[in-house]
Amino acid sequence: MSKAIRIHAHGGPEVLTYEDADPGQPGSGQILVKHTAIGLNFIDVYYRSGLYPPQGGFPLIPGGEAAGVVLDVGSDVDWLKPGDRIAYAVTTGAYAGQRVIAADRVVKVPDGISDEQAAAMMLKGMTAEYLLRRTFKVKAGDTILFHAAAGGVGLILGQWAKHLGATVIGTASSTDKIELAKAHGFDHVINYREQDFVAGVAAITGGKKCDVVYDSVGNDTFPASLDCLRTLGTFVSFGQSSGPIPPFSISLLAQKGSLFATRPTLFVYNARREDLEVSAAALFDVVLSGAVKIKINQRYALSEAGKAHSDLEGRRTTGTTILIP
Repeated sequence: MSKAIRIHAHGGPEVLTYEDADPGQPGSGQILVKHTAIGLNFIDVYYRSGLYPPQGGFPLIPGGEAAGVVLDVGSDVDWLKPGDRIAYAVTTGAYAGQRVIAADRVVKVPDGISDEQAAAMMLKGMTAEYLLRRTFKVKAGDTILFHAAAGGVGLILGQWAKHLGATVIGTASSTDKIELAKAHGFDHVINYREQDFVAGVAAITGGKKCDVVYDSVGNDTFPASLDCLRTLGTFVSFGQSSGPIPPFSISLLAQKGSLFATRPTLFVYNARREDLEVSAAALFDVVLSGAVKIKINQRYALSEAGKAHSDLEGRRTTGTTILIP
């Protein structure tokens, strides 16, 4: 019998319960995986709190990112075998010692990348990939603003954007987080607790502002993020850690300079198998090249998922956190 974290009702970290959970056997097109490391992401909080509705109802096993070893394969799966190392980023179900998952949602982990690294970077790293390479194609000479620079996505995206030749501006809440972000590709980091970030961006850019703003904070940074964009700039809202952006008139984008705005998600961008494979390959390549380094800053036992969530929401974590089954 495997163990898993389940939630039976929405609520705070206390609703995460560590229970026996039978993963079942793989059916057609599925595999049975033994997890070796599980990623922690803010989207897990959304599912726990009820901001995102549970898929399939309760009880719900949260978690969307993990790495492990294939234990068994179902029929129609001929490209994986027991013993293969795999990783994935989905929506829920990862907070478990073992799980059954659709084979077309996982990718093989190449030599040179550890299970812990893979679990720490699949969701966050492929998010950085689609943001930088597909939502807004960052190129040398672009200036970007990324909120929550010391978070898991931020530390990957900062390195990757710098590798692409961009000027990378971030925001963070403390001296320690600022230094961490600067060590991961950010050219400038604004302490938003001490300085208005709109004024900070204007000063850094000499009033030219940014080509794109990547915002996973939401309510607290809107609409100020729009004021950091130059004419025809792009606002990318890909999360809402401080709460959702309130409804606004689309004419606001015209008033701010004929701006573009989008609300992308990883799961739409990588819904097709071919897109998933390209995204994962690009991530693996940039990590194996050394241009992007994956550092794990916190580790918790899977049974301590409640404490991990509490620390994440309390902004007591930096960068990447993993759970160990």
